[in-house]
Amino acid sequence: MASAPHIAVIGGGSTGAGIARDLSMRGLDVTLVEQGNLTHGTTGRMHGLLHSGGRYAVSDRKSARECIEENRVLRDIASHCVEMTGGLFVKRPEDTEEYFEEKLRGCADCGIPAEVVSGEEARAMEPHLAKDVDKAISVPDGAVDPFRLVVANVASAMEHGARIETHSKVTDLLVEAGEVVGIEVEHASGPGKHVHGTEGGTEEIRADYVVNATGAWAGRIGEMAGLDVEVRPSKGVMTIMNSRQVDTVINRCRPKGDADIIVPHETTVILGTTDEEVSDPEDYPEEGWEVDMMIDTLSELVPMLAEARTIRSFWGVRPLYEPPDVGSTDPTDITRDYFLLDHEERDSVPGMTSIVGGKFTTYRMMGEEISDHVCAKFGVDADCRTAEVPLPGSEDFSVLRDYMDEFGLRSPIGRRSVERLGSRADEVLKTSGPNPTVCGCEAVTRAEVQDAIGGSGSDLNAVRIRTRASMGNCQGGFCCHRLASELHGNYDESVTRQAWDELLEERWKGQRHALWGEQLSQAMLNYALHATTQNRDHDPADGDGVDFAAFDAGPESTGEASRAGGSDTPGTGSGVATDGGTGDGD
Repeated sequence: MASAPHIAVIGGGSTGAGIARDLSMRGLDVTLVEQGNLTHGTTGRMHGLLHSGGRYAVSDRKSARECIEENRVLRDIASHCVEMTGGLFVKRPEDTEEYFEEKLRGCADCGIPAEVVSGEEARAMEPHLAKDVDKAISVPDGAVDPFRLVVANVASAMEHGARIETHSKVTDLLVEAGEVVGIEVEHASGPGKHVHGTEGGTEEIRADYVVNATGAWAGRIGEMAGLDVEVRPSKGVMTIMNSRQVDTVINRCRPKGDADIIVPHETTVILGTTDEEVSDPEDYPEEGWEVDMMIDTLSELVPMLAEARTIRSFWGVRPLYEPPDVGSTDPTDITRDYFLLDHEERDSVPGMTSIVGGKFTTYRMMGEEISDHVCAKFGVDADCRTAEVPLPGSEDFSVLRDYMDEFGLRSPIGRRSVERLGSRADEVLKTSGPNPTVCGCEAVTRAEVQDAIGGSGSDLNAVRIRTRASMGNCQGGFCCHRLASELHGNYDESVTRQAWDELLEERWKGQRHALWGEQLSQAMLNYALHATTQNRDHDPADGDGVDFAAFDAGPESTGEASRAGGSDTPGTGSGVATDGGTGDGD
């Protein structure tokens, strides 16, 4: 029997992970490569909305229909990643009745369940809504954990034989006789299981076919083979508040505009967003005024946001695609639909297809379509099963109720552990040793952390996206050192300290735009805990003696404000860069 075709999938976001799962379940040999951690790009910087399609029911009905279809699928196959919060499109006095009615008709035309509720009924659902909200449209929006969902897709792909390489950047496409025949990858080096195959160095991965699923980076991959993939990146800002001021997704019922959605997510809410086209998916301004505008505008819907504590902000880049002959000048006019670009048909370069555009909610549908496309290339007769087979952790979601009874999990900590783990709760939580809480804000216990370390090695940021540890109100101030201590016994001191520094750095990035009021006090406390009490800015493990006089005088006297090149801003004493990239999704 002939061996299965080998498919190289570039991109470890939701689309790439969904493609890897689908192809591997159909029996193909799959290698997925991602330049950073899983969800490194757009997926890790979304607002966590599981679309009902209501946001597009007026402007982009094809996308709206796709969203409600996949909304229903994800509720079934990814139940441990989804919270069905419901959604409200609320109308203020200055918002037009005409648009409200148009939204209602659009939902009906797209098959989106929608019901008109009065302002009083809306405030009964969400007591903190503004008192002058006239009425609202109720739709089946939800909240989804993108980190948990992507990890579950990758876990399923690995169960079906896929090879997953994170921290592995594609540096070139292998092109022979005008055909793409593989990829050249530069693997990161360093301690811990950052990659699952080659540790460090460059590797040529030969493949029968290459799928470019890199979203906003798709144009860069295309250029390696002389192909023009016309992605139009559009940046948006999201701001995370300190508590869950609403339990329902709140949308402003008006035509396109900035700052029009509030998404409850775990213990927080996420405010979004803006829509501004940029030329580079990695290099664009992050402006403080954008955060101010987000809070000021959305306080018109939920007034208590004006006085709430902001714990971090982050920017993401949408991978918008529009056929070249359309030529929209406003990114809000560009469709949220997705496109398959077969480069053999389009550019006479066989061996690769790019998938661009789309929404997080439709990632599985996108994976199914491109998997059908690839299978047709090789005459593989295998049906898609990703809409029916639950993801790992969602196989039997009644397990939540059962474990609440079996383990007596009435506390918030136990309840949230089981909610995160889903049907994996049994194998993770049934531990013979002590199981203390490591992250108090997000109620993450040692058992969960050790389970995540088993899958991600010493990479504490990978542990973070698997567990939410360090993503709560203190932003790691009270748990980063505890997470690092969980590496003890498996990794030596230098590995542990590096992992600790990397986690602190990632936690700092998103806080730079939230340093006022109580959050500034929190940043100072975090600095005191990690840089001072724990001596993270004068580490004797570096081999230098501790100059306590210089330490007392502050970092400027040593010329070492940050070993990673940052400033002496509070919170950066552990070698935390203040200029590196955007924050993550939460």
